[in-house]
Amino acid sequence: MKSQSSYAPPEYIPLGMSDSESAIVLRNEEPPKQQNSVDEPVQWSSGICACCDDMQSCCMGLFCPCFLFGKNAEFLGSGTFIGSCMMHFILWALVNTVCCLLTEGLVLGVPGCFVACYACGYRRTLRSKYNLQEAPCGDFVTHFFCHLCAICQEYREIREKSADSGFPDLSLAVVTAPPVQTMEPGLEE
Repeated sequence: MKSQSSYAPPEYIPLGMSDSESAIVLRNEEPPKQQNSVDEPVQWSSGICACCDDMQSCCMGLFCPCFLFGKNAEFLGSGTFIGSCMMHFILWALVNTVCCLLTEGLVLGVPGCFVACYACGYRRTLRSKYNLQEAPCGDFVTHFFCHLCAICQEYREIREKSADSGFPDLSLAVVTAPPVQTMEPGLEE
């Protein structure tokens, strides 16, 4: 079954290049050739803040980040879906809630380092698997400050790179209503 998603990530503009330089490259239609060796990391297919370009993963990452994190971990083979999902839930939701309640919100950011430590290992695995840059900054810092955006970016990257291998999308089963049904009068005796 083919994916019904028509997501196409926007063009990535490197930090050293402005929007106007990018437009000039597009008009000339001959981008400058980069000498990428096999060892040199490649860019991500979408930016860290491109969450709203794919509303499906954006909503899933915002309202149920544990599920999206579990899907990423399952694909990477670094853990099971249920195990990674539950560990993320414990570190993200429960620890943050308990810490917020016990300290009246004073140290709300401190538990974020627990989930960042856990999640940065998965990001590192993804980067090594696809030879990606450590961008926009280190794995730990990315997950500490932009955790939800980071897991959405990782999901988009996995889906982009594994489009041919049949990566299971977040699509739900399509349920159709039965045809119109009518009641026929019964025979009375």
